[in-house]
Amino acid sequence: MIWLEKYKMLLIGGVVTALVVFLYISKPKEELSAGGDAGLPGVMEEKSEKPFEMEEHEVASGPLFVDVKGAVSSPGLYEAKEGDRVLDAIDQAGGLIKTADEKQVNFAQKVHDEMIIYIPEKGEVVEEALPTMAAHSSTQAAGKININRADLSELQNLPGVGPAKAQAIIDYREEQGPFKKVEDIQNVSGIGEKTFEKLQESITVN
Repeated sequence: MIWLEKYKMLLIGGVVTALVVFLYISKPKEELSAGGDAGLPGVMEEKSEKPFEMEEHEVASGPLFVDVKGAVSSPGLYEAKEGDRVLDAIDQAGGLIKTADEKQVNFAQKVHDEMIIYIPEKGEVVEEALPTMAAHSSTQAAGKININRADLSELQNLPGVGPAKAQAIIDYREEQGPFKKVEDIQNVSGIGEKTFEKLQESITVN
């Protein structure tokens, strides 16, 4: 009992010291854990925003180029954007001159890449009812489709040519250059002698 009374204060002091050390060691871990959890929402939010940014970037389209000719102040090649109308292209070309025949122009028509917009003068006889469709007429000659100019939908009007072969024709001329003669179309993947026999009377390269 005398021994217990003598060392009682020492035992109490040791226990208190041990508790203080334990609390001191455990406190930083709790704060670190809390700090890590607090950062998670920010990380998740940042990750969730990236797909939307990428999607917006993918939607963006490149410029279009149209060739404005005829009765305009400054004929030439002009850059347009998706959704522009013939009127917008004419404005870029300085507008119509006094002799322009507005009745033969469809100002509301949407433009497309490689389009030729021809503005006739008053009294001028134009074979096409709508001169602004010259880009489409240039793909056809004497009832034949020009395989160097025709777009995807026009190529599918050829006998034996579906969407896949039409795209193959476009890919070939973009990679190898324009066809020099109609027989060259047989170099396109999927178009052999039998297919060529069906479409040779319907195509031209001029």
